[in-house]
Amino acid sequence: MLFDILKSRRSIRKFRNKEVEKEKIDVILKSALLSPSSRSIRPWQFIAVTDAELLQQLSLCREPGPRYLADAPLAIVVIADKSSSDVWIEDASIASIFMQLIAQDLGLGSCWIQVRERLHTEQQTAEEYIRKVLEIPDQYSVECIIAIGYPAEEKKPYEENMLLYQKLHFNKFKI
Repeated sequence: MLFDILKSRRSIRKFRNKEVEKEKIDVILKSALLSPSSRSIRPWQFIAVTDAELLQQLSLCREPGPRYLADAPLAIVVIADKSSSDVWIEDASIASIFMQLIAQDLGLGSCWIQVRERLHTEQQTAEEYIRKVLEIPDQYSVECIIAIGYPAEEKKPYEENMLLYQKLHFNKFKI
């Protein structure tokens, strides 16, 4: 059940030294292509990275950096053509979470690495750095990177009794 997947999906930052099978990568990428987008513009594109040297370079994309990305067998860089849609951020975010949920369903762990509005150095944004490393044209913005692999850490699922029910409102906002 999808609700069980939502409860069990946690951010994984430690990965086993095991390749993600091509069939699983294909399913993850197809799930991104199935994600909804405003007016079906689909401004997003996805770069699957399995090359160890590129993963190492991407792990240095920002400060503080996602160093664990160097040990992930797969990263998916989520980019979008910002000129084609005023809600490219939302569309790219929806596709990203679709990939994370499918990864969880496939027995994989994942972690969102925020890129947009983050710095690589004081002189260069994380986006500029990634664009250079992966040769991404200027018309595309980088929203995030999803690190994916077989978990080398175990995290307990969320418990329903620990959910922040006080953040739920019906009909009107109530304090």
